[in-house]
Amino acid sequence: MKKYGLIGYPLTHSFSKKYFTAKFEREGIENHVYDLYEIQNLSDFPELLRANPKLCGLNVTVPHKIGVMFYLDWVHPDAREVDAVNCIRITAESPVAAAFSGEVGIKDHEFRLEGFNTDVYGFEMSLKPLLNAQHTQALVLGTGGASRAVKYVLNKLNIYAKFVSREASADRIGYADVTPELLSKYKLIINTTPLGMSPNVDKCPDIPYEALTSEHLLYDLIYNPEETLFLQKGREQGAATKNGYEMLLLQAEKSWEIWNSREIKPEEE
Repeated sequence: MKKYGLIGYPLTHSFSKKYFTAKFEREGIENHVYDLYEIQNLSDFPELLRANPKLCGLNVTVPHKIGVMFYLDWVHPDAREVDAVNCIRITAESPVAAAFSGEVGIKDHEFRLEGFNTDVYGFEMSLKPLLNAQHTQALVLGTGGASRAVKYVLNKLNIYAKFVSREASADRIGYADVTPELLSKYKLIINTTPLGMSPNVDKCPDIPYEALTSEHLLYDLIYNPEETLFLQKGREQGAATKNGYEMLLLQAEKSWEIWNSREIKPEEE
């Protein structure tokens, strides 16, 4: 039996469990199971691993994407740059090998923990097909953990990013600063906040939607509901829109690829 799962707190609902359970059944992958491991304190993480020796991989969600890095033996450069991990590959490793690796996350263990960030892959692959020549500057709504991967991908694609938060500071503007004039320059707008997520579907980021045009692209990391009020208001102005569902699918499949890869690929080094 090979075990996989998701760690986080709270875990009231999980796309990952539904996705992988359906995948195992659909593709006839036997003796594989995906479970939820709700841990409030990361100090319980080592014990979780020791109690589940058949774990081969984990997804990580809030609030542990940053803190879990302390326990890892190795972190992919993308994840280190983003400073967040949402996928862990667990492989067998002898204590001697661990001692000589130079990086040990959990002492006296017989497994190796490698951290990755599949948010980067999922966001980049779902965004790139939608980009046009005018999408050279982006407004990123929100400065929480989800915005880290977005910022990394935009930098990689040479798209200048301006961040918008409830309070302006040296590196971000406030929502009051998002004017029609600003929107005429920033044709890509990405919502990384939870505003509009079910069940609060009547909420949306406070921007002048009437200034949007058919040249704008609105991307919402939220996938439930399928069309948030943010996306609806954009569509009504003729803007192209995209929700976060494909990003989730891509993330999940990337996790599966990582868990089943015996060695780190050259591009991962």
